Amino acid sequence: GVGMGMTAPVSITAFPAEDGSLQQKVKVSLRIPSQFQANPPCPSDESIKIEERQGMTIYSTQFGGYAKEVDYVNYAAKLKSALGSEAAYRKDFYFCNGYDPPMKPYGRRNEVWFVKE
Repeated sequence: GVGMGMTAPVSITAFPAEDGSLQQKVKVSLRIPSQFQANPPCPSDESIKIEERQGMTIYSTQFGGYAKEVDYVNYAAKLKSALGSEAAYRKDFYFCNGYDPPMKPYGRRNEVWFVKE
């Protein structure tokens, strides 16, 4: 029952298939605003969970525009190629992040994150 407004980034955990496409299983995460972090409101919907994301080191790439699934997949492939075979990172998932409200037409920011192992 508490309105918290929109936060950034909206982070989608993507689970890649063997061919690099995304499985139809995703997890969407929203940051709880600072004023609610110590005591977040209890979700009224059972499908919503409050999780604490531990600190992590990431490999990241950034791109603009209205990001679609194909954009995240393509930039994940570019990041994978740029890192080569020497970098150790989680291969079972990666994060797709969007920072802008839907009505912002220019200067949009999107990122793909690989979590360093």
